[in-house]
Amino acid sequence: MLEFVEMQTTAAPTRAVIWLHGLGADGYDFVPVVKELEALGAPPARYVFPHAPMMPVTINDGFVMRAWYDIRTADLAQREDEQTIRDSQRSVEELIEREVQRGMPRSRVVLAGFSQGAAITLHTGLRQAEPLAGLIALSGYLPLADRLAAERHPASSEVPVLMAHGTDDPVVAVARASRSRDLLGSLGYDVSWHEYPMAHAVCAEEIEAIAAFLRRRLG
Repeated sequence: MLEFVEMQTTAAPTRAVIWLHGLGADGYDFVPVVKELEALGAPPARYVFPHAPMMPVTINDGFVMRAWYDIRTADLAQREDEQTIRDSQRSVEELIEREVQRGMPRSRVVLAGFSQGAAITLHTGLRQAEPLAGLIALSGYLPLADRLAAERHPASSEVPVLMAHGTDDPVVAVARASRSRDLLGSLGYDVSWHEYPMAHAVCAEEIEAIAAFLRRRLG
């Protein structure tokens, strides 16, 4: 199982958020956001921040870093590394199952992620035989998009999805994310879309939207 950082905002949480970081970061990256969410009225929960495995990333000259999957070209839709994407899916599913074994219903678990973490969030969350409470994809996109129609699970067809993106993102172009949004919409998913005048980052208004989403899905 992946190593992770875990924190609780209540002694006996009845809700859980599993949050995946972006390329080259680690599980500590979004820990500070928890206090902001709590201040904005997000319900008490257990937050799990896993560390992605270390692997060489082709687009970064093979440099070994924490990554959920390899990136081979600047065009994120080309030459996707299916094997590492599916490996990360299985690793995240182990974390979800860990919550279930601790008594947490899947209907009380939100899966969230930033950038690569957002990609794995969408890829994994839409393939669950038992639906999660919701999916949060920040500054990311849907990988292996041409496989979703065949591989998605009907049980997860009504899982609400929050997608948020910066209009000036130089890493994952907003057009790439909006194509993912449109695909999900065409397949009937309930997608809440938010754009912000920022680069590949997270802003205060976005945190407010996330807190509101958590209140709706876990409140």
